[in-house]
Amino acid sequence: MRVRIRFTKVGKVRFTSHRDVARIWERALRRAGISMAYSQGFSPRPKLSFGLALSTGHESDAEYLDVELVDERYAAEDAWGDSGTAATDLAEALTSVLPDGMDVVAVAPIAFDGTKGESLQQAVVSCTWAVEVDGVERADVDAWVADVLSREEIVVERERKGKPVVEDLRPQVLALRVEEESGTGSSGVRLLADLGTQPRALRPTELLVAVDPPLVARSVRRMNQWMSQGADREEPLTVAVAPAPPTTESA
Repeated sequence: MRVRIRFTKVGKVRFTSHRDVARIWERALRRAGISMAYSQGFSPRPKLSFGLALSTGHESDAEYLDVELVDERYAAEDAWGDSGTAATDLAEALTSVLPDGMDVVAVAPIAFDGTKGESLQQAVVSCTWAVEVDGVERADVDAWVADVLSREEIVVERERKGKPVVEDLRPQVLALRVEEESGTGSSGVRLLADLGTQPRALRPTELLVAVDPPLVARSVRRMNQWMSQGADREEPLTVAVAPAPPTTESA
């Protein structure tokens, strides 16, 4: 039985690296007494597969993990039906042994035919981010957003494997808007951004410094991860299909 787990990463645990999060999950599954499948070979590892890595220091409402279970309590299909308790029991058992700020918010079985299919990292095509910026007025942020959306390209040069690489970030900016003032008593303003992840994920902090004047993020939170569903999009767990974001030409 392969299940997909959606969990949060908020508060102090946001400073935990992606690698350490993987170790936390391995320990949590063992502490909860949940039997996992293991790889073969000299050094067997639990069959866990994570979604897109989250930058250390960022929060998230939508992190994902696929795990292959061999636990008989979750093997029966009727345990996952409308009257089944598998999802609730598994979520409660895991949340109770996870650190504060890491809570399981959804669990569902996913199809698995024994072959190596598309991974979560390959399936996710964009993410929605909430970014609070400080030290700038709302009018200036509105102007910055308008500038970003009006550009045909946003070219940056970075070093990769010791060589300079020129990239255009503009195709990865799918939607961008100012949502509201943060209400913290400062001049903080909240941005909502839909950013592409293929062939390489665009991080919010990269976008903030790619266009002058650069903005400084006070906090960054991943709100959603999206997979393509024709002209629409859906989250990695089975949920209602949401309309695709408007193109930046019409935003």
